[in-house]
Amino acid sequence: MADLSAMTEALVDCDEDKLFELVNAALAENIPATDVLNQGLIAGMDIVGEKMESGDMFIPEVLMAAQVMGKCVELLKPLLGEDEADGGANVIIGTVKGDLHDIGKNLVAMMLESAGMNVHNIGVDIEPEEFIAQIKEKNAKIICLSALLTTTMPMMKKTVAAIVESGLRNQVKIMVGGAPVTQAFADEIGADGFAPDAGSASKLAKALLN
Repeated sequence: MADLSAMTEALVDCDEDKLFELVNAALAENIPATDVLNQGLIAGMDIVGEKMESGDMFIPEVLMAAQVMGKCVELLKPLLGEDEADGGANVIIGTVKGDLHDIGKNLVAMMLESAGMNVHNIGVDIEPEEFIAQIKEKNAKIICLSALLTTTMPMMKKTVAAIVESGLRNQVKIMVGGAPVTQAFADEIGADGFAPDAGSASKLAKALLN
């Protein structure tokens, strides 16, 4: 019987060869692709997120784990029903107008994807109107705003205000993050949550969806 916990361990260890072997073995034994995804892979990325939060894992390792996870998901996609493959909530993530930083944002996007969410990473220097258009088009449940400069933090406030004004505030949870951003700032601008790193962002997104 394929061992899903061994899969989780291999993912945390970034052991790509072993993970592929375990995933293929599980599929050969007709273990449902959803079980492989949820109990093997997503469970592993949850641990990676926790290790990142506690400082036991660093960004290069987290990126490696997320990339290995991504390759396995590609393997599973044909076996996941359309609904299941896209069954996660739609999430929009972008860096606000005036800010061009995207490494942290991209890492958060990978962690949210690894948690089974349907992530639309819309890039950097994004106008409030574009975030609003994306919420409507994708019927998003969460929107993640990133800023790495203190000078672009006011644009986060402006974006939240624009979402309120558009009448979409009730249908979407707003998460904010980036080096200068704090929980106090998130509260001040009316966001639903703040995450200091990609691991806690993944946890926060799940909590907001529930």
